[in-house]
Amino acid sequence: MDFMLSGKRALISGSTSGIGIGIAEALARCGASVVIHGRDRQRAEVVANDLRQRGGEVAIALGDLTTDEGADAVASEALAAFGGIDILVNNAGGTQNPVHDWFAMPVIDWLDTYNLNVGTTVRLVHRLSPPMVERGWGRLVQIGSTAGLSGVSPGYASAKAALASVSFGLSKSLKFTGVTVNTVSGGMIDTPMLDDFFARTADAHGFGDDRDRTVQYVVENVMRQAVSRLGTPADIGNMVAFLSSPLADFVTGANIRVDGGASPSV
Repeated sequence: MDFMLSGKRALISGSTSGIGIGIAEALARCGASVVIHGRDRQRAEVVANDLRQRGGEVAIALGDLTTDEGADAVASEALAAFGGIDILVNNAGGTQNPVHDWFAMPVIDWLDTYNLNVGTTVRLVHRLSPPMVERGWGRLVQIGSTAGLSGVSPGYASAKAALASVSFGLSKSLKFTGVTVNTVSGGMIDTPMLDDFFARTADAHGFGDDRDRTVQYVVENVMRQAVSRLGTPADIGNMVAFLSSPLADFVTGANIRVDGGASPSV
Protein backbone atom coordinates (compact mmCIF):
# COMPACT_ATOMS: atom_id res chain seq x y z
CA MET A 1 0.00 0.00 0.00
CA ASP A 2 1.27 3.46 -0.92
CA PHE A 3 1.19 5.73 2.14
CA MET A 4 1.75 8.74 -0.14
CA LEU A 5 4.57 10.26 1.90
CA SER A 6 6.75 11.22 -1.06
CA GLY A 7 7.58 14.90 -0.73
CA LYS A 8 6.71 15.01 2.98
CA ARG A 9 9.37 16.06 5.48
CA ALA A 10 9.61 14.43 8.90
CA LEU A 11 11.54 15.07 12.10
CA ILE A 12 11.77 12.15 14.53
CA SER A 13 13.11 13.16 17.92
CA GLY A 14 15.30 10.63 19.69
CA SER A 15 15.96 8.65 16.53
CA THR A 16 19.52 7.39 16.99
CA SER A 17 18.46 4.13 18.65
CA GLY A 18 15.64 1.68 19.23
CA ILE A 19 12.10 2.74 18.40
CA GLY A 20 13.27 6.01 16.88
CA ILE A 21 15.30 4.18 14.25
CA GLY A 22 12.32 1.96 13.45
CA ILE A 23 10.16 5.04 12.88
CA ALA A 24 12.78 6.74 10.71
CA GLU A 25 13.17 3.58 8.63
CA ALA A 26 9.42 3.27 8.08
CA LEU A 27 8.95 6.90 7.06
CA ALA A 28 11.97 6.84 4.75
CA ARG A 29 10.78 3.60 3.17
CA CYS A 30 7.43 5.27 2.47
CA GLY A 31 9.14 8.14 0.66
CA ALA A 32 9.41 10.86 3.29
CA SER A 33 12.56 12.91 3.76
CA VAL A 34 13.63 12.39 7.37
CA VAL A 35 15.59 14.39 9.90
CA ILE A 36 17.40 12.22 12.44
CA HIS A 37 17.67 13.78 15.88
CA GLY A 38 19.98 12.98 18.75
CA ARG A 39 22.65 14.49 20.96
CA ASP A 40 25.62 12.51 19.62
CA ARG A 41 26.71 13.29 16.07
CA GLN A 42 28.54 10.01 15.53
CA ARG A 43 25.48 7.94 16.42
CA ALA A 44 23.26 10.14 14.29
CA GLU A 45 25.60 9.80 11.32
CA VAL A 46 25.53 6.00 11.57
CA VAL A 47 21.72 5.98 11.35
CA ALA A 48 21.63 8.61 8.62
CA ASN A 49 24.23 6.87 6.46
CA ASP A 50 22.40 3.55 6.76
CA LEU A 51 19.18 5.16 5.52
CA ARG A 52 21.00 6.96 2.72
CA GLN A 53 22.50 3.69 1.51
CA ARG A 54 18.93 2.43 1.17
CA GLY A 55 17.92 5.42 -0.91
CA GLY A 56 16.59 7.70 1.80
CA GLU A 57 16.88 11.48 1.82
CA VAL A 58 18.22 12.18 5.29
CA ALA A 59 19.48 15.10 7.37
CA ILE A 60 20.60 15.44 10.99
CA ALA A 61 19.58 17.85 13.76
CA LEU A 62 21.47 17.78 17.06
CA GLY A 63 20.45 19.22 20.40
CA ASP A 64 19.18 18.68 23.93
CA LEU A 65 15.39 19.03 23.84
CA THR A 66 15.13 19.35 27.60
CA THR A 67 16.21 22.99 27.23
CA ASP A 68 14.67 25.84 25.25
CA GLU A 69 18.02 26.62 23.65
CA GLY A 70 18.47 23.02 22.54
CA ALA A 71 14.97 22.89 21.09
CA ASP A 72 15.63 26.15 19.21
CA ALA A 73 18.72 24.60 17.63
CA VAL A 74 16.96 21.36 16.67
CA ALA A 75 13.96 23.14 15.17
CA SER A 76 16.18 25.54 13.23
CA GLU A 77 18.31 22.73 11.77
CA ALA A 78 15.27 20.62 10.93
CA LEU A 79 13.45 23.45 9.17
CA ALA A 80 16.56 24.40 7.21
CA ALA A 81 17.32 20.84 6.10
CA PHE A 82 14.40 20.43 3.70
CA GLY A 83 12.71 23.82 3.81
CA GLY A 84 10.10 22.82 6.37
CA ILE A 85 8.65 20.00 8.46
CA ASP A 86 5.30 18.36 7.70
CA ILE A 87 5.50 15.47 10.17
CA LEU A 88 6.78 15.73 13.74
CA VAL A 89 7.21 12.49 15.66
CA ASN A 90 7.90 13.14 19.34
CA ASN A 91 9.78 10.00 20.31
CA ALA A 92 12.40 11.43 22.69
CA GLY A 93 11.70 10.29 26.24
CA GLY A 94 12.49 7.71 28.87
CA THR A 95 13.56 7.93 32.48
CA GLN A 96 16.84 8.19 34.32
CA ASN A 97 15.30 6.69 37.46
CA PRO A 98 13.29 3.53 36.67
CA VAL A 99 12.47 2.82 40.31
CA HIS A 100 9.22 1.02 41.07
CA ASP A 101 8.86 2.49 44.57
CA TRP A 102 6.76 5.67 44.41
CA PHE A 103 8.28 7.12 47.59
CA ALA A 104 11.87 6.27 46.64
CA MET A 105 11.79 8.67 43.70
CA PRO A 106 12.85 12.21 44.71
CA VAL A 107 10.88 15.19 43.44
CA ILE A 108 13.69 16.33 41.14
CA ASP A 109 13.56 12.98 39.32
CA TRP A 110 9.80 13.34 38.83
CA LEU A 111 10.34 16.77 37.32
CA ASP A 112 13.22 15.61 35.13
CA THR A 113 11.15 12.68 33.85
CA TYR A 114 8.23 14.95 32.98
CA ASN A 115 10.58 17.36 31.22
CA LEU A 116 12.17 14.53 29.24
CA ASN A 117 8.84 13.09 28.08
CA VAL A 118 6.41 16.02 28.06
CA GLY A 119 8.58 19.13 28.01
CA THR A 120 10.52 17.97 24.96
CA THR A 121 7.26 17.41 23.10
CA VAL A 122 5.77 20.77 24.04
CA ARG A 123 8.91 22.60 22.96
CA LEU A 124 8.97 21.06 19.48
CA VAL A 125 5.23 21.47 18.97
CA HIS A 126 5.49 25.18 19.78
CA ARG A 127 8.30 25.61 17.26
CA LEU A 128 7.17 23.38 14.40
CA SER A 129 3.37 23.28 14.34
CA PRO A 130 2.62 26.93 13.36
CA PRO A 131 3.93 26.49 9.77
CA MET A 132 1.83 23.30 9.49
CA VAL A 133 -1.26 25.28 10.46
CA GLU A 134 -0.38 27.96 7.90
CA ARG A 135 -0.09 25.32 5.16
CA GLY A 136 -3.28 23.58 6.28
CA TRP A 137 -1.66 20.16 6.66
CA GLY A 138 0.52 18.47 9.22
CA ARG A 139 1.03 15.48 11.46
CA LEU A 140 1.99 15.46 15.14
CA VAL A 141 2.57 11.96 16.49
CA GLN A 142 3.59 11.31 20.09
CA ILE A 143 5.20 8.03 21.11
CA GLY A 144 3.63 6.99 24.38
CA SER A 145 3.63 3.73 26.28
CA THR A 146 1.10 1.34 27.72
CA ALA A 147 3.11 1.83 30.91
CA GLY A 148 0.98 4.94 31.22
CA LEU A 149 -1.92 2.64 32.09
CA SER A 150 -0.03 0.42 34.50
CA GLY A 151 1.58 2.58 37.16
CA VAL A 152 4.74 0.46 37.00
CA SER A 153 7.79 2.73 37.32
CA PRO A 154 5.54 5.54 38.55
CA GLY A 155 7.53 8.53 37.32
CA TYR A 156 7.83 7.20 33.77
CA ALA A 157 4.29 5.80 33.72
CA SER A 158 2.69 9.03 34.88
CA ALA A 159 4.76 11.05 32.40
CA LYS A 160 3.54 8.86 29.54
CA ALA A 161 -0.04 9.17 30.81
CA ALA A 162 0.42 12.95 30.85
CA LEU A 163 1.82 12.85 27.31
CA ALA A 164 -1.32 11.09 26.03
CA SER A 165 -3.46 13.74 27.72
CA VAL A 166 -1.34 16.57 26.30
CA SER A 167 -1.69 15.03 22.84
CA PHE A 168 -5.46 14.71 23.13
CA GLY A 169 -5.83 18.29 24.29
CA LEU A 170 -3.62 19.47 21.45
CA SER A 171 -5.86 17.70 18.94
CA LYS A 172 -8.76 19.85 20.16
CA SER A 173 -6.71 23.03 20.01
CA LEU A 174 -5.80 22.27 16.38
CA LYS A 175 -9.28 21.33 15.18
CA PHE A 176 -10.19 22.40 11.64
CA THR A 177 -6.56 23.22 10.82
CA GLY A 178 -5.66 20.13 8.79
CA VAL A 179 -3.10 19.17 11.42
CA THR A 180 -3.86 15.84 13.11
CA VAL A 181 -2.53 14.84 16.52
CA ASN A 182 -2.25 11.25 17.72
CA THR A 183 -0.40 9.07 20.21
CA VAL A 184 1.06 5.62 19.56
CA SER A 185 1.48 3.71 22.82
CA GLY A 186 3.80 0.74 22.54
CA GLY A 187 3.84 -2.29 24.76
CA MET A 188 6.99 -4.35 25.29
CA ILE A 189 9.16 -3.47 22.30
CA ASP A 190 12.38 -5.42 21.76
CA THR A 191 15.16 -2.85 22.10
CA PRO A 192 18.49 -2.86 23.98
CA MET A 193 16.71 -1.11 26.86
CA LEU A 194 15.17 -4.48 27.74
CA ASP A 195 18.45 -6.40 27.97
CA ASP A 196 18.89 -5.84 31.70
CA PHE A 197 15.26 -6.75 32.40
CA PHE A 198 15.57 -10.00 30.47
CA ALA A 199 18.85 -10.86 32.18
CA ARG A 200 17.27 -10.38 35.62
CA THR A 201 14.21 -12.38 34.61
CA ALA A 202 16.34 -15.23 33.29
CA ASP A 203 18.38 -15.32 36.51
CA ALA A 204 15.28 -15.28 38.69
CA HIS A 205 13.68 -18.22 36.88
CA GLY A 206 16.75 -20.26 36.00
CA PHE A 207 16.53 -19.77 32.23
CA GLY A 208 20.25 -19.10 31.84
CA ASP A 209 21.14 -17.90 28.35
CA ASP A 210 17.93 -19.23 26.80
CA ARG A 211 16.50 -15.94 25.59
CA ASP A 212 13.65 -17.57 23.67
CA ARG A 213 12.42 -19.22 26.85
CA THR A 214 12.77 -15.96 28.76
CA VAL A 215 10.81 -14.06 26.12
CA GLN A 216 8.09 -16.71 26.13
CA TYR A 217 7.79 -16.43 29.90
CA VAL A 218 7.58 -12.63 29.77
CA VAL A 219 5.04 -12.60 26.93
CA GLU A 220 2.77 -15.14 28.60
CA ASN A 221 3.14 -14.39 32.30
CA VAL A 222 4.35 -10.81 32.68
CA MET A 223 2.77 -8.95 29.76
CA ARG A 224 -0.05 -11.48 29.26
CA GLN A 225 -0.14 -10.72 25.55
CA ALA A 226 -2.41 -12.20 22.91
CA VAL A 227 0.46 -12.31 20.39
CA SER A 228 3.30 -14.74 21.05
CA ARG A 229 6.28 -12.46 20.35
CA LEU A 230 7.76 -9.18 21.46
CA GLY A 231 6.97 -6.03 19.56
CA THR A 232 9.64 -4.54 17.31
CA PRO A 233 10.57 -0.95 16.45
CA ALA A 234 9.15 -1.67 12.99
CA ASP A 235 5.73 -2.35 14.53
CA ILE A 236 5.72 1.17 15.97
CA GLY A 237 7.19 2.63 12.79
CA ASN A 238 4.49 1.11 10.60
CA MET A 239 1.73 2.62 12.73
CA VAL A 240 3.44 6.00 12.70
CA ALA A 241 3.76 5.82 8.91
CA PHE A 242 0.03 5.22 8.58
CA LEU A 243 -0.90 8.05 10.95
CA SER A 244 1.50 10.33 9.08
CA SER A 245 -0.11 9.60 5.74
CA PRO A 246 -3.09 11.20 3.97
CA LEU A 247 -4.85 7.86 4.53
CA ALA A 248 -5.24 8.88 8.19
CA ASP A 249 -6.85 12.28 7.54
CA PHE A 250 -9.88 11.29 9.66
CA VAL A 251 -7.83 10.06 12.63
CA THR A 252 -7.00 12.62 15.29
CA GLY A 253 -7.05 12.68 19.09
CA ALA A 254 -6.46 8.93 19.19
CA ASN A 255 -4.22 6.92 21.50
CA ILE A 256 -3.48 3.74 19.56
CA ARG A 257 -1.98 0.83 21.47
CA VAL A 258 0.57 -1.34 19.69
CA ASP A 259 1.07 -3.91 22.43
CA GLY A 260 0.22 -7.38 21.15
CA GLY A 261 -3.06 -7.34 23.05
CA ALA A 262 -1.43 -6.90 26.45
CA SER A 263 -3.65 -4.10 27.73
CA PRO A 264 -6.30 -5.52 30.09
CA SER A 265 -9.05 -3.01 29.30
CA VAL A 266 -10.92 -1.48 26.39
